[in-house]
Amino acid sequence: METISLNNVNFSYPGGNKALENINFQVSAGERVAVLGANGAGKSTLFQLFNGLLTPSSGEVKINGLPVEKKNYKTIRRMVGMVFQDPDDQLFSPTVKQELSYGLVNLGAPAGSIEKSVKWALQVVGLEGYEDKNPCYLSGGEKKRVALASVLVMRPEVLVLDEPTAALDPRGVAQLIALLNEINHNLHITLVFSSHDVDMVPLLADRIYVMNQGKIALSGMTREVFSEVDLIRENNLRLPRVAHLTEILRKDGMKGSLPLPLTIGQARETMRQIRETD
Repeated sequence: METISLNNVNFSYPGGNKALENINFQVSAGERVAVLGANGAGKSTLFQLFNGLLTPSSGEVKINGLPVEKKNYKTIRRMVGMVFQDPDDQLFSPTVKQELSYGLVNLGAPAGSIEKSVKWALQVVGLEGYEDKNPCYLSGGEKKRVALASVLVMRPEVLVLDEPTAALDPRGVAQLIALLNEINHNLHITLVFSSHDVDMVPLLADRIYVMNQGKIALSGMTREVFSEVDLIRENNLRLPRVAHLTEILRKDGMKGSLPLPLTIGQARETMRQIRETD
């Protein structure tokens, strides 16, 4: 049974604007799945179907086999945690502790349990001691971590992140990638995320779905998808810069027929193998 399963899903906004067409989308427990596409491709609309923020015009959406419908919203919204692109759209409490406690208080969790859960979530995201800080005065990277902690504190099975590295500096991007990989590996939480930053995708995704104008244009393992160079470009995306550089060098006469490297580590190994065959 898939953790997330969409079968023949269509969605139109009021006025008839069709945002998703015949979407078939599956994610297994523990996977790291990227959803790529240009602005307006349908990524955010897709994500809002996972926990009932939007209802499909037709087709079926299930989380762990449970239909995403009103009677199941409470259960499903505990399974699927959403982290928005802009943390200011998600954070509203005067202190970090209150922000993280909000959902647990509404569920009627005991005070002692809430205290432990808040402390645990802040430890996971590396913000121990931030309980009494006002989220408004934190840096962009810190706000991202508080937003993430506010979802983790609910112990979801799936984290859905809309453009998680948006507005972060290079160091912040590297730190967030490392944190999300730790969450996936150590807590066994499934990750689904969208991104325009294709350079970070090979570091954080096992599989990729490429969307274009509300349709799934391409899907597969990360290396497989990026090997479809022409299709990637046809769908208004680009290769990771390391792969693009290797592509240029090959056109300029560099030997080798190995798969295009997607990360610096893969490029280093490719160059080593080329040298050994010279």
